[in-house]
Amino acid sequence: MTERGLRPSLSEIQSTVRQELHEVEVELRRIVDDDSPLIAAVSGHLMGMKGKLLRPTLVLLANAIDDHPGASATTLAAILELIHVATLVHDDAVDHSVLRRGMPTLNSLLGHQISVIAGDFLYLRALKELARLGNVEALRIITDASDEMTRGELTQLTRDDAFAVTEDDYERWIKAKTASLFRAACELGALAGAPEYRVQLASYGLKLGMAFQIADDLLDYTAEESVTGKPSGLDLRERKMTLPLIAALRSMSPASRARVESLFASESPSDTEIHDVIGIVADSGGLDYARRRGAEFAGQAEAALGELPDTPVRAVLADTISYVTERSR
Repeated sequence: MTERGLRPSLSEIQSTVRQELHEVEVELRRIVDDDSPLIAAVSGHLMGMKGKLLRPTLVLLANAIDDHPGASATTLAAILELIHVATLVHDDAVDHSVLRRGMPTLNSLLGHQISVIAGDFLYLRALKELARLGNVEALRIITDASDEMTRGELTQLTRDDAFAVTEDDYERWIKAKTASLFRAACELGALAGAPEYRVQLASYGLKLGMAFQIADDLLDYTAEESVTGKPSGLDLRERKMTLPLIAALRSMSPASRARVESLFASESPSDTEIHDVIGIVADSGGLDYARRRGAEFAGQAEAALGELPDTPVRAVLADTISYVTERSR
């Protein structure tokens, strides 16, 4: 476990399950393997989007919480990562994004239609693998999370008035779109190797996911492109209402609110306008409030860990909370 006061790195967290993560990557390649040259090329690009494998790491750690891991966890972790990448592909298509983690998005390379179908391909390959396993309960966990993510996305996309979005709306959306998959990761891990702790691990995953998304939304206001793989202020450029701005609007002056509304009314806000609104949000307490709220969810995740056996893996799960929440500092 990392010493208190030191931010753990993801590499340190993953060292506990390094060999299993290698097996997850092998499984990912196996599941998407296809004879079609086009599908193989698309799959190869998409596998480059898999990122840091945080969610598969959670599956593997939850699986090992009581030192009796189940063998199916690596395949379940790969399936979950495919679902995650599929959502990224669809998000990029919806948002018309051209970069993802510093890489060209599929829709920027091959067009919107292929991008949408490629996301469907990943999702269906994941379901096909679940069917091969014959694990109905794992299928339920995955499809419940997928259903929740889809409904959350539809609800958010159909909200016309950004300035009518409340903190409750925001938390419902991030629970559906982000935290549901974190919960599924920990629940799948428990299902494979520690079923007696399934409820506690699912609760941990849900609260960790809430803290993760708040930290991610804070990064959009505080980090440079080299850190996030996307330009700082991208959420503002896309007129997305996240917690820092929602909180700041409650206390900002009418003049400041007018500048925010002007940015949201612009089709292509300038860098100057973006930086101006970032400063307004910070000065109005939006960043501090979001940090406090993220810390509350982190505390709830830590409380869920208190119901698990005191093993080295539990300490790593605690370090994961620190890793998630301190990215925005």
